[in-house]
Amino acid sequence: MSFSSILAADATPQAGFLSPMNLLLFAMFAVLIFMMIRKQKKTKAAQEERRSQLAPGVEIMTNFGLFGKVLAIDEDENKILMEISPGTTATVHKQTVAKVIEPTELDAVVPEDASSLTLGLDKPEPSAETTEETLRRLNNENNKDN
Repeated sequence: MSFSSILAADATPQAGFLSPMNLLLFAMFAVLIFMMIRKQKKTKAAQEERRSQLAPGVEIMTNFGLFGKVLAIDEDENKILMEISPGTTATVHKQTVAKVIEPTELDAVVPEDASSLTLGLDKPEPSAETTEETLRRLNNENNKDN
């Protein structure tokens, strides 16, 4: 068997455009494009929801970790004036808003009387010792240690 006969034996005709490998490649490419378009739609919907929640007085967080309260929104220039701390403001672009912080309501129960917080605790009895007696007792205890 010569080298040319080996090459001729390997050169079998392919199925052409509709080979299984080509079909698999096109199917994977189509799934990839579908997933990319789907992610873009989800991102755009989330962005629109965030923009609809923006209003003066709302607490926000920016992409770079800055927290503040919206004071004013300029729709023409896509800017937000936000108050970082009382008296300190910053102007940021609307697209830098990462999320709108929802106010959390605490359902803490505060008792009318603080004595209910100490139930079950052993209360020391008030001593009948005067301050001079206490000082004398502590000095004696200190002298015993030395």
